Amino acid sequence: MIVVRTPLRLSFLGGGSDFPDFYRKAGGAVVSTAIDKYVYVIIKGRFDEQVVVNYSQRETVSSASDLKHELIREAMRVTGVDSGVEITTLADVPASGTGLGSSSTVTVGALQALFTYQGVIVTSDDLARQACEIELEFCRKPIGKQDQYIAAYGGIRLIEFLKDDRTRVSNVLIPEKALQGLTRRLMLFYTNRTRSSASVLKEQNENIGDRHELLCQLRDMAYAGARNLADGDLDALGRLMHEGWVLKKQLASGVSDKAINDMYDAARQAGALGGKIAGAGAGGFLLLYCPLDKQDQVRNALGHLRELPIGLERDGSKVILNIRR
Repeated sequence: MIVVRTPLRLSFLGGGSDFPDFYRKAGGAVVSTAIDKYVYVIIKGRFDEQVVVNYSQRETVSSASDLKHELIREAMRVTGVDSGVEITTLADVPASGTGLGSSSTVTVGALQALFTYQGVIVTSDDLARQACEIELEFCRKPIGKQDQYIAAYGGIRLIEFLKDDRTRVSNVLIPEKALQGLTRRLMLFYTNRTRSSASVLKEQNENIGDRHELLCQLRDMAYAGARNLADGDLDALGRLMHEGWVLKKQLASGVSDKAINDMYDAARQAGALGGKIAGAGAGGFLLLYCPLDKQDQVRNALGHLRELPIGLERDGSKVILNIRR
């Protein structure tokens, strides 16, 4: 039995500039962090040759190509495992529609588990690159490339998407005291609704030509945010997150709505410096940057929402159990 743990993520700045139609023209950049909430992928061999996959449903098929779960199906195809295995996915938070990058986390974790099952050692870059191929090329999802890389690498990263399709991942060298301070100043609230990001992302992708300058600003904010973190200027990051959210809402009509705006405005009035809806928008989790002395006021203002305590995760996808007979 093999158990792989892969972190979910929060993106601070630059989201949208990781879409191929944009970064191939202008280059893109994001600042993201892995968090201590995870997707677990468990794989074990079977006595028979069937393929069993357990998630919100249970599938039993004779060949991987017959699976409805397209991410697991394509991960099995890429890794060459076709039959005789049982795969189970478990998540610390709702598995989809939360804005924490769960789909890409599943893909990265499944690849890690399947390669390990075969005794193959792969790098973080291998995992991220192949997860991008699965989601963007094979499954034709209208998404960017940041989620796969932060899930594979972990930590707080500046991820740059170059015009020639290469991706450069840099560790943000934030002072330890500032890192602890950042963890304490991040607040995450569940908006009480999940959403399908597909329609928002599809519109966002279609709008890239008309939003070129706006996306350039979002990209540049990622570089500024990385400098803020390296300098330990946390409040500057919080204010920059607010500016980024104001711009991001212009990428597509479904990114925000009155209910989300009301939540965010209430948090700001209570003392939060900045924030955003995690992921594509429209629902899921509301991320806030808030000074310590204002956090109780923010909790009171958002009393109808459930807070999810989080920490930051230094590691990316990794095997935590590997028992072979």
